Amino acid sequence: MHTQLHGRGALFDADPAGLAPRLVGLAPGHHRAHPVEHPEEPPFVVLTGARGLGKSAVLGALRDAYQGHTPVALIDCSARQFTEPPAGRSPESWSPSALALLVIAEQLAEPVTGAGRIAFPRLMSGLVAVAAGGWGDADSERIRREVERILLLNERGGRFGSFAGRWAAKVAAKVVAAATGGNAFVSGAVEATLESVAEGFTGHRQQKASQWYRSYPNAGGSSQRGLILLSQHFRDGGGSREHAERYLVRALLADLTEAYTGFMAKMQRLGRPLVLLDNAQSSPGPELTAAVLRDRADGIGDRVAFVAARRGEGREELPNATRRKLAEVARRTEWAPDSAPSSRALLVALSPLSADDTLHIVGALCSDTAVPSHLPAAAHRLTGGNPLGVVLLAESAAQHLPGVTSLGDLLTAEFRPAEDRRGLPAHQALLDRLVPAEYLEELTVLAAAHDHDSACALAAALLPDTFGPADVRALQTLLAEEGLPVVPGQFVGDPFVRALLLLRLHLRDADHASWRRAHQTLIDHYTRPERAPYRLHHELALGNTESAVARLRDDFTTADPRAWLRTLRFIASAPYFHAHDAEGRDFSGRGNRRAAVALGTTDAGYAVPRDVDAVLHLRVRRLLHAVWELTDPLVLPDPKVCDRLRFELEQLSNLRPAAGALLWRASRDWPAAALAGRPLEGPDDPEDDGRGEA
Repeated sequence: MHTQLHGRGALFDADPAGLAPRLVGLAPGHHRAHPVEHPEEPPFVVLTGARGLGKSAVLGALRDAYQGHTPVALIDCSARQFTEPPAGRSPESWSPSALALLVIAEQLAEPVTGAGRIAFPRLMSGLVAVAAGGWGDADSERIRREVERILLLNERGGRFGSFAGRWAAKVAAKVVAAATGGNAFVSGAVEATLESVAEGFTGHRQQKASQWYRSYPNAGGSSQRGLILLSQHFRDGGGSREHAERYLVRALLADLTEAYTGFMAKMQRLGRPLVLLDNAQSSPGPELTAAVLRDRADGIGDRVAFVAARRGEGREELPNATRRKLAEVARRTEWAPDSAPSSRALLVALSPLSADDTLHIVGALCSDTAVPSHLPAAAHRLTGGNPLGVVLLAESAAQHLPGVTSLGDLLTAEFRPAEDRRGLPAHQALLDRLVPAEYLEELTVLAAAHDHDSACALAAALLPDTFGPADVRALQTLLAEEGLPVVPGQFVGDPFVRALLLLRLHLRDADHASWRRAHQTLIDHYTRPERAPYRLHHELALGNTESAVARLRDDFTTADPRAWLRTLRFIASAPYFHAHDAEGRDFSGRGNRRAAVALGTTDAGYAVPRDVDAVLHLRVRRLLHAVWELTDPLVLPDPKVCDRLRFELEQLSNLRPAAGALLWRASRDWPAAALAGRPLEGPDDPEDDGRGEA
């Protein structure tokens, strides 16, 4: 994948400073201090949005920009290592949060410019106590491995240096001896750990850290008792475990604060430590986020810059968070928390790429190939600026140009992400990344629906009996939680995802039987007269054009012109994936008859119905096919069809003088929008949802 980020200057700009340098206190990619925007307490930044918007890429770029300059850690909360305990590890002594803290600390410990390793004595002691809770039936070798990994968090020298190894081995031996003796495992392990810390480090800070657990609730001033209680709470599960995990998070942050305390530390460590949580909607993301926000709200401060990325908007988990679009935080966040823990979070919605960004990406990835002039704009219209979609389409074009030029063919062509990896159709590679895999089949069918009722009709016709109305509602909720837009008139609100799903539905059977059955089901569903545009939309998807032409022709002289144009746009937004024959039947030919009809080349052989205005009928027929062609997100705009669209709307404006101004305006705006890769909007109604009720 192309790794250069586009459209993310609001995060990474150095002069004037974007959000990242104002949050971390360092210019990206440099060991050069920059004033922080919130010196007392940084906001807990959460990047939000649907799949494919580049949240993971942003976190990766942040890690690369600051690694080696300030302590940085990046974890993917959806990674397999956080889903279940490793072999042999008791669930009573393991949790995603505990493992995440270990992995984060291991990364933060690494030396950076001007400063050595950070030690984590508080976190180390707590993690040993937690691990010891599962050693009841463990062999000594497993105990030794677990202990040595945790103990290395307290090394200030090289992680794999001889001193570190010897010290860890020495402490591990003591712990193993204590744990396998007659004493209780937890108390023996805790006692050996505390003794070894006291023996190995005699400085004030190390001694202070060894005493930190004295303040654990009900510890009675005893660090050993505090750690034993911590281990017990962790094993108890439920709310007790949450309490113990919050204390472990606090231990990590206290160790980091210690590393930044003192004159020399302030001279050596210029930037805040940076912790990056990808897919933070998955455990341990919510638990770590809640622990940090709760402590900050309680006045327990820390010096860490957190940046998480999650799907969806997080409104239920973070109801009081400040919400901003990416462009709004480019120079200032305007963030001011209140007493609620979630108000400590700043949610930043990642924006889609601009048309210029798409142009640059296509140009960079297709630098050795001649690119059709309208391809970048058409790719931007299809993807809506989705970074994953733009990049993968550009890579598919680089692999198949000049032989394949239409976006539909690029999506069905084999896409090879790397020379040594198996190829698959580009649309399938996109769907694998953009929709939940466990609901791909259901979404493929329901993508043709417009609301709950029509989705239920499709489910009854094409999905198993076990998938009923409650499942339809659950899937609607899931789509919203995933961050996909909720759009009236469409079950799947994101046009790009919907186009990919409909393409998959069309290709589901060699004879397109599922495609025909889905649209026929919806034709039968929309029987009420006021829902006629929906019925005509699905008839058009099957290539049956006559009813749509007749409806638009008959309504032209009496309907409100804005409603008429809206209905035209909605009916003509029907999906089209290959040719239909002269009678409108679906077949496997590759020709596109829409352009031929729009340009009037089929008029001579077409039989106009009796007792209608033949001129108006043919004009509406040509117009419908022109709009159908030019609103197809999988087809590059044809300048000849755009000229014909302009001409037909112009002529219609002459036939109805009272509505002439609106029709004439559309004759200018629509062709220009099509050529520029923009949606066709009605005159003076850019916010219209295009549902087509007339």
